[in-house]
Formats: sequence, structure tokens, C-alpha cells
Amino acid sequence: MAKKKRRITEAPKEEYEFVPEDFDEREFIYKDIYGTKVLLVIAILAVIVGAIGAVICNYSNSLWLLATAISFLTVFAMKKILKLMGFRADLLDSKTMYGNYFVFLCLALGVCVVCMNAPFV
Repeated sequence: MAKKKRRITEAPKEEYEFVPEDFDEREFIYKDIYGTKVLLVIAILAVIVGAIGAVICNYSNSLWLLATAISFLTVFAMKKILKLMGFRADLLDSKTMYGNYFVFLCLALGVCVVCMNAPFV
């Protein structure tokens, strides 16, 4: 004899409804503008530190290590420098600050290298 087919009855699936958190658009925009202001200050500071490094390198070619060290030491003191300027770096995410540090190093060392070469000497 043939076996009867067993019909498997599935339990009704639980309905999941996504409920987004409250989003404060105004706070998001203010935080983004604040991060942009900090980035602008860091970029200006990088150009100044890069120019100082170029002057040091133009004084003596053996002082390039000092110019590089000044750039890196400025990165390590960046939060204190921003605090002295009236900015609160603790309001920004750590990944944003790491990005700002990277931009500072690239810009400061780039300005130093460009300014110590032929057209600017």
C-alpha cells in the first residue's frame, strides 16, 4: 500500500517591522559643519607647518629629519592645539580625527617637499 503524504504545517512566521530611530537632522548638519571647520583649521595649520619645514630644509639639507619630526609631533599634539584654538575635538568621531591627521601629514609633508625644491628656493 502507498503511504499517505504527510503534510507539514509551518508555524506562521512572525512579522518583523523595521522602526527607525529618531533622526535629528539639525544635529547631524551642525556636526558635519563643525567637522568641516576643524578640517579647514587643520589644513591651514598643515600649510604653516609645511612652510616651516621647508625653511628648515632649505637652511641645511641634513635637517630634513627635524622637519619631518616637527610634522609628526604636531599630529601628536593636535588635540591640544585644537583645544587652545577653541575647538572641541572630542565632539568628532575617532575615524574623522584619524582622517584629519592623515590629511595633515600629507599636506604638511607635501608642502615641505614642494617648497624646498627648485622653483621656490
